[in-house]
Amino acid sequence: MQAAWMALGLVSVFGIAFLATALARAYALRRRLLDQPGERRSHAVATARGGGIAIVVSQLLAYLGIGMAVPQAAPTLAVFSAGLVLVAGIGWWDDHRPLPAWPRLGVHVLAGALLGALVWYWTGDALKAGFIALLTVALINIWNFMDGIDGLAATQALLAALAYALWLSPPFALPALLLAAGVLGFLPFNFPRARIFMGDVGSGALGYLLAGLVALGIAEGRVAWALWLMPLTAFCIDAGGTLLSRMLNGERWMEAHTQHLYQLHVKRGLSHITLTCNYAVFSIVGITLACAFARLSPAWGTGAAVAWSTMGLGLWWVSRSSVR
Repeated sequence: MQAAWMALGLVSVFGIAFLATALARAYALRRRLLDQPGERRSHAVATARGGGIAIVVSQLLAYLGIGMAVPQAAPTLAVFSAGLVLVAGIGWWDDHRPLPAWPRLGVHVLAGALLGALVWYWTGDALKAGFIALLTVALINIWNFMDGIDGLAATQALLAALAYALWLSPPFALPALLLAAGVLGFLPFNFPRARIFMGDVGSGALGYLLAGLVALGIAEGRVAWALWLMPLTAFCIDAGGTLLSRMLNGERWMEAHTQHLYQLHVKRGLSHITLTCNYAVFSIVGITLACAFARLSPAWGTGAAVAWSTMGLGLWWVSRSSVR
């Protein structure tokens, strides 16, 4: 019976996200919320934005249902949902009326602090809490930076969520499955041809939600810390490497640009479908390796994560050098 209720919940989240994405697209077209092609864009036609609100709504409704069914989980879900609302809210505002970077960053830091406080409450470990607070801010912005071509940010979030569902114990695996279901509801509108982009409301929310899953995993303590980052390696390397390169070159690194690896390949004529699938293959290989090492001691897991990240950084450097 419990499995049947879980299946019904996941199907409902998928359906809510699918329907809400369609409504978000109609709203965006009516309000003329469109991303126009340009030098700092990787698409060729004007496309509606803000579809990620559907993922946010699907998750919030799911948390509300869980909180009503399991009252002892309600306070934790309320705090986590507050952080999600903050991140999605500032993103929704920015989608309608662009904001300076610093107010957005301030909200991201506040959301990260809320999630860090939850980890501190769960574990009593200040180091884990601080790590999650910083990771939250990083992932919110990384997903925003990397949401530039059809399906890329959504498929990477989907793969990471499925990986976390495998590693978390049954009660804590549910949020990962809910996120996967919500992303699947949005994905048909975004890949293989985007009819709507998720916008800042969606990309930032995905980063926050993934940070929440990492927080659950680190608090549970079944798998080495570093392994939780392996499903995120592709985005962390491309976003982090590009940011560091721009800073070392004295560029205005907080401004929009098209210097990420995937953007450079688009300029060279590679299709969005090919690039999204290439990133997916890289992540699937990393997740497969992480699953194998998750069964071993934390030292082996950490070593595997470091080796995988080092190899990924080398591939990124070689590929970026070849297309610049």
